[in-house]
Amino acid sequence: MKHLIKIYIFIFISIIIAIGYLYFSLTQTQEKLADNINSLFISQTREFAHNIQDEIHKRVQHHLYNTLLDNEELRLDLEDSMSTVTTDTYKFIYVLYKDAQGNYRYLLDGSKEDKGEFDEKLNVNKNLWNRVYKTQHSQLLYQKNLDGLWGTYLEPIIYDGKTVAIVAIDFSTSFPENIAKAMQPLNNIFLYIFVAIILVLIILAYQTFLNLRTKKDAITDELTQTYNRNYLREFLEDINVAKYQIIMLDIDYFKHVNDTYGHKIGDNILRDVSELIKKQIRQNDKLVRFGGEEFLLFIYRKESGAKLAFNVAQRIRKKIEKTPFVYGDVEIHITVSMGISCSPEHFKNVSDAIKHADEMLYIAKREGRNQVITQENKEGVTTLKQDEGLSIHEIKEVIESGGLRCFFQPIFDTQTQKVLKYEALVRLELQDGTIVPPMLFVPNILYTNLYNQMTKGVLEIVFDKIAKHQIPISVNLNFSDILNNDILEMIVQELESHKEFAPWLVIELLEYEPLDIDKTIVMKNITKIKSYGVKIAVDDFGSGYANYEVFQMLPIDIIKIDGSLIKNIDTSSISYTVVRSILLLTQELGIETVAEFVHSQEVFEVVKELGVSSVQGFYFAQPQAKLLEEED
Repeated sequence: MKHLIKIYIFIFISIIIAIGYLYFSLTQTQEKLADNINSLFISQTREFAHNIQDEIHKRVQHHLYNTLLDNEELRLDLEDSMSTVTTDTYKFIYVLYKDAQGNYRYLLDGSKEDKGEFDEKLNVNKNLWNRVYKTQHSQLLYQKNLDGLWGTYLEPIIYDGKTVAIVAIDFSTSFPENIAKAMQPLNNIFLYIFVAIILVLIILAYQTFLNLRTKKDAITDELTQTYNRNYLREFLEDINVAKYQIIMLDIDYFKHVNDTYGHKIGDNILRDVSELIKKQIRQNDKLVRFGGEEFLLFIYRKESGAKLAFNVAQRIRKKIEKTPFVYGDVEIHITVSMGISCSPEHFKNVSDAIKHADEMLYIAKREGRNQVITQENKEGVTTLKQDEGLSIHEIKEVIESGGLRCFFQPIFDTQTQKVLKYEALVRLELQDGTIVPPMLFVPNILYTNLYNQMTKGVLEIVFDKIAKHQIPISVNLNFSDILNNDILEMIVQELESHKEFAPWLVIELLEYEPLDIDKTIVMKNITKIKSYGVKIAVDDFGSGYANYEVFQMLPIDIIKIDGSLIKNIDTSSISYTVVRSILLLTQELGIETVAEFVHSQEVFEVVKELGVSSVQGFYFAQPQAKLLEEED
């Protein structure tokens, strides 16, 4: 190692000495070249420009533009004269005038290539050209280095004391012979410097390669070869959020693909989808695998507005929708949903902008999937009216910050008036302690991953209560939840994790949902749930109508009679008759019954007389944060 360090030091010192000598010699050479080249080309260019100006004045006495406009032969003749000056050094020689809008257009072009047409617009450095127009003095813009000299010389054409056009000559040249002479002092040590630099570069290149490979592995998703969360954290530290629009992308029903075709094909789809996305975006855009089947895209922009990211998202969505993903004998068609944060700079930080894009994604999935949602094309989705409740963004923040709660309403035995069980009712608790009821947030997250997350959280709370008190507790689900593979699998996982307490759990299904569904799948899924000892109840039975088909369709343990029938049962003969008919059937089938909305002594006496098994309502107890067993 010591020898290697000595070699590095020796090479380094040698390079420093060589570079110092090279720099000294190069400085002298550059001064000579500057003097020679400047005097040669500038004087020659100025002479050419004066000659062209004189020729134009001779041929056109006044009204330069109009004369050239009307006399094409004159234009061609003048351009032919100008072209005689054109060489490899002076490739572009032309005359431009400024129109009323301040744009520069061709009058004459003596160039032999890339020739401009009369009155054709040419984009130029207007500051420099306008200066010539205003001062009526020639201007020279040039650059030089060891390899060449190039620039543009501008000479005003003046009629009656007024600038009417500008002669422009673009020149460039290389001077290898001069360079060779100027660099002659360096030739003696050139080979030595070259070898030393090559050695250093090889070492540095190898070290850089190792560092880059390690760095790339750390910030690259192994499966899709897109950026990962490590890169995202670094990227977000330096990002100028105003330069990007953010797209959150999710593959629709990807879990179903995994369940049906296996994880190997699922991984192939993730790889192929990411490759397809890469082909639809630009080099300045960033693609990050955010997690599972979710991707984040940062779309680089120069100006504000929704169109850029929206157009990119639609292009990606349509491309994926039309692309069959073929693996052997399997052909799979998938779609994607996307949400866009069009103006991330309006949020207090990038994380909030990403959450906004996620919120738009939830809206896209809730409203049918396979679509792109932005704030602009879904007016009002992020700032809901007061009677519409919380936005998805707000709901997600509350749940992620631990604000998910359950209130529990006891259900009493009709005869003994003792607590038999509880119904768990979901709530959200805001940071200021406000309790938000379900009607202000559940409808806004139906059919989203956030709804699944909420359901899982409720089950965990309920199982915790069951484990502590060993008393039945019911939770509410929709029939569509039983058909949702994601929710079903989550329920089964929770039951597996709490097998000992599963028989204490009651799942209440909402009766009012349409029953024109695949009854075979519903029966299969409910049977799977009941295999853990879970009881099945039908909630709100008789709300608007009583669908007796449910008795044939499902293995029901409990019927909860809707409060709309119970609340007036002491005064309404129709409610009394309907409830009695329900009870005749449930008693015959051996199904337990619960009367909801028992709010008075009179109502309780009637349902007790009819033979309802148990009762629930404000007459006995309101929903509260604790079980009665937990109160002091």
